Amino acid sequence: MTPRAPGGEFAANDRACERGGIGAVSTAKLDRVRVGIVGCGFFGNLHAAKYASLDFAELVGAADIFPPAARRVSHIHGGVAFERAEQLLGHVDAVSITTPATRHFELAAMFMSEGVHVLVEKPLALELNHADELIRLADEKSLVLQVGHQERYVVESLGILSRDVAPIAIETQRAGPFTGRATDVCAVLDLMIHDLDIIHKMMRSDITEVTAEGRSLHSLRADEVTAKLTFVDGSTADILASRMSVDKKRSMRVVYPDGVIEVDFVGRTTRNSTKAPLTATFEQANGHAGVLNDPLGYGIQSFIESIRNGLPPRVSGPEARRALQTALRITERLAA
Repeated sequence: MTPRAPGGEFAANDRACERGGIGAVSTAKLDRVRVGIVGCGFFGNLHAAKYASLDFAELVGAADIFPPAARRVSHIHGGVAFERAEQLLGHVDAVSITTPATRHFELAAMFMSEGVHVLVEKPLALELNHADELIRLADEKSLVLQVGHQERYVVESLGILSRDVAPIAIETQRAGPFTGRATDVCAVLDLMIHDLDIIHKMMRSDITEVTAEGRSLHSLRADEVTAKLTFVDGSTADILASRMSVDKKRSMRVVYPDGVIEVDFVGRTTRNSTKAPLTATFEQANGHAGVLNDPLGYGIQSFIESIRNGLPPRVSGPEARRALQTALRITERLAA
């Protein structure tokens, strides 16, 4: 797939059928999409900043059950502060849901039931039947349902997702110090789910076996998890997610029949011994600098463009459900 340059129109989507579950998104073009933020913590503030910078979006309000947080976001980025999410109804065409994961489903379902487009941070939901309900609402009401797996955009821009050969093995590490955020879920649903989304985009077969181990330090849920996925074709994925690491690590090693691609997302370096060159690198932006430097901004701009142009979201509900399903299989192994 050829990544779309930030700010431009959508390229022809030759994988729209694969995404599925998006219905026929309304083609009524909006000159400016009225947007609200639901959840005004760390990520809500980031989302608000991105919307405030876009010509075709109007940040009309921010809601949080902690009123000072909503007032702070509104003071910095504009719009009205609300104490309850439902107060945004009637004033917005779209919302970003950046609350703790335990509230993603109820809030997304409420807004979508009222015809509001939704960008929900990962995970899409915490139960598969809830994910299915959100996908159904998007189909039924012709709404854009986009999920915040923005880590995918970087890998996509490097050209790794467009390789026509499947990996033999994938190793990922996503680790960092404890921040106190997202303790309502374990490290699998907080951190690892990003890599599960990317792994599913690269692997060509189904999972046959899941093993996992975890340990806790800062919360009641697993703060560090190692998991191994084995696929029908014999390929494997070894994944580490930790929020109790001293050092920050974000890396991926992909082994192919013709070589290895390694990415250090923190050091912003790549190594490629395969026969095919990467389409972009951190050192050579090659037209994708906006994606590589600001994947969240790219995802939010793409969300607005999907709404305005009636096109599929960058990360659809069914794709996010697939990552959630694997995440839940891993958490079940931890419980066992």
